[in-house]
Amino acid sequence: MEIRSLSFKIEEATVADMQEAMKSEELTSVKLVSMYLERIAAFDKQGVSLNSVLEINPDALAIAESLDAERKLKGSRGPLHGIPVMLKDNIDTGDKMHTSAGSLALANSYAPDDSFVAKKLREAGAVILGKVNMTEFANYKTRGMPGGYSSRGGQVLNPYKPGVFGTGGSSAGSGVSVAANLTALAIGTETSGSILSPAYNNSVVGIKPTVGLISRDGIIPLAHSQDTAGPIARTVADAAAMLGVLTGVDEKDPITGTSIDKSYTDYTIFLDKDGLKGARIGIPRAYYYSTITDEENKLMNTVIDDLKAQGAIIVDNADIPSAVELSEFQSTVFKHEFKSDINAYLESLGPNASVRSLSDIITFDINDIAHNLKYGDVLLTESNSTSGTLTEPQYIMDRLKDLRLSRDEGIDYVMHKYDLDALLFPNTTGAAIAAKAGYPSITVPAGYTADGKPVAATFTAGAYSEPTLIRVAFSFEQATHYRKAPALT
Repeated sequence: MEIRSLSFKIEEATVADMQEAMKSEELTSVKLVSMYLERIAAFDKQGVSLNSVLEINPDALAIAESLDAERKLKGSRGPLHGIPVMLKDNIDTGDKMHTSAGSLALANSYAPDDSFVAKKLREAGAVILGKVNMTEFANYKTRGMPGGYSSRGGQVLNPYKPGVFGTGGSSAGSGVSVAANLTALAIGTETSGSILSPAYNNSVVGIKPTVGLISRDGIIPLAHSQDTAGPIARTVADAAAMLGVLTGVDEKDPITGTSIDKSYTDYTIFLDKDGLKGARIGIPRAYYYSTITDEENKLMNTVIDDLKAQGAIIVDNADIPSAVELSEFQSTVFKHEFKSDINAYLESLGPNASVRSLSDIITFDINDIAHNLKYGDVLLTESNSTSGTLTEPQYIMDRLKDLRLSRDEGIDYVMHKYDLDALLFPNTTGAAIAAKAGYPSITVPAGYTADGKPVAATFTAGAYSEPTLIRVAFSFEQATHYRKAPALT
C-alpha cells in the first residue's frame, strides 16, 4: 500500500489517535514510521528545509516491524507501543547512531550503551526514530550563538516563520520536529529554559520535570544542579503519556532517590478537563512588566480570563521577593559544574574516545576554526579555567545563593504565602527561577501575535508537583485549543 493512500492523517495526530488506528489495524508502526520519514524527506532537508533532524535511526523500520509482530502476538505494551520518538543529540543510544551534543568534536562518538531515558523508551515499545539537532553543548559553548545552531548540524529553523522567528534553545530540534509533525514525540533536556523555550517558540507542549524525576545517566551534561530530560509533544495528554514511562529510581543518578513515593508511571490519570476549578493561580507581575511586549501582555490577560472562565481563582499580584535580585545575580554555577560534568561524561566513553576532556574539545575546535568556531568558544574556555573539583568558594556560595533566591525567597515563599496551586508566567520568563530551584514547569500554547509569533502560558510550582501542573495545563488546553499547526510550503 502506498503511504499516501492511507486514510489515517498524520498531521496533528495524537498518540491516542495512533494507538486506536493500530488497534483497528488501519495503521501499523511500520506505516507510521514511514509516514514520518516521508515528511522528514519533504520538509527537513528540502522544501522549507527546517534542518531539525540530525540523524535517522537506521534500524527504525526494523524496530517498528518487530513491534508490529509483537502487538499481534502479545498485544500492546502501553501507550507508546510503536510510536516514533526523536531524541535530542545529547542523549546516549547504544546503537548505530552518534551522540555529539551538536559538536564536531564528538561527531564520530558512539555511546557504549543506552541512557536511562533511551532504555525506558525502548521498554515502553517506542521507536527511537532518530536524533535531532540542538544548540551546541546545550548553549554552553559561547555567547551570542543563536538558539538551534550547532557546528555539526547547522541552524534549525522555526516552522512558523523560518529565518524570522527564533527556534528557542537548546532543544530546538526537539521542538521543531514535533511542531512540524516530523515525529510523534520528542525528548529534550533542560538546564535553564531548554525544554520550555523551544516549546514556547514552536507552539508545542513542554514539560520540564523536577530534577530527580528522570535519571540523567547517559546524557551529555551542562550542570548537574539543574540538568533534566523531559517530554515535548503537541498536546498535554501526549506529554503526560511520555513522562510516565521515563520515571524511576536509578542507582547511577542518586538524585532520583528523591522521587520515591513522589513519582508516577502514569501521569495521564491527572488529565482533568475541570482541573482549573478552584485552582489558585498566582500572577507574579514582576515577570510581566518589563519582559514581554504590550501585545504579548494583552494575550496573557486573555489567558488569565480563560483561567477565570474555567473556575480558577486568580491571585494578582503574587509577588516573588527575590525576583529583582535573582535577575541581577550572575551565578558562576554553570562555569564550574560544566567542566566537572563534561569531563566525567567523556571519561565514561572509554579509552577509544577521540576526545577525553574539555581541554581536548577546545583543542579540536582551535584546529579547525572555520568549521568549529563560527561564534567562538568563550564559555568553554572560561569553564576550563576552573579547577574542575567544585572547591572554589565562589561556586559554593553561588550555588547556595541560587537555592535561597529560587526556593526560600522564591517559589516556595510565594506558593506558601498565597496558598497557590501554580504560578503563571508568560512564555518562559520564569524558566530561570524554576531551573535554579530544580522545580517543574509545563509550557502550553496560548495564542499568536499579529505576525504569527507563538505565545505560551507556562505553569510552575514546587517540587514533584507534576500532577497538579498537568491538571491545570490540560484544563487550560482543552478549554482554549490555541495551537495551530504551521503551514509548511
